[in-house]
Amino acid sequence: MATQHSGIPANSSATIPLESRIKVIREQKVLLDADLADLYGVPTKALIQAVKRNLARFPADFMFQLDSAEWESLRSQTVTSNQKHGGRRYPPYAFTEQGIAMLSSILSSAQAISVNIEIMRTFVRIRLADSTRKDLTQRMDLMESQFDRLSQSQENFEAETREKVKQIFNALRALIKPTEPIKKRPIGFITPDES
Repeated sequence: MATQHSGIPANSSATIPLESRIKVIREQKVLLDADLADLYGVPTKALIQAVKRNLARFPADFMFQLDSAEWESLRSQTVTSNQKHGGRRYPPYAFTEQGIAMLSSILSSAQAISVNIEIMRTFVRIRLADSTRKDLTQRMDLMESQFDRLSQSQENFEAETREKVKQIFNALRALIKPTEPIKKRPIGFITPDES
């Protein structure tokens, strides 16, 4: 099976990077049922039916249905189909990382397995990046407070020097802000015809 660089099967209509499909709802990182169905290459209705046949595997911390306010907020943030023209008539289901892992036990196609592996890796990368950013931010805060104490204790610490150090801290903070993921290049030799 051919795959894209993200590890998602190429025959999926997934042109949107996986990381950008992850939403934060109820303070949890989730993927919506329609995005998962697209990645798995199945209709959303079929995915939901499979989940409903195995509902005991999906407690509230694995999967939940958006309430009307969450759904309206989501619809206003993204382009969604219009209900009057055959679009979705009910709020989507949101799957947490654990819920997506549980999906692998009820969807056993080769594509579903491949997609689930990539989704789990993406969640790990996001968690690691969040942890690293949090650690760097805490260290920066400590360094900045130590610098402030030092500069206040030194009567002759020049205002210009103080301003330059503040600029350094601001530049470092800008460097640790989340950035767009870097697209990985494929490994191996590529002939001029392939590029």
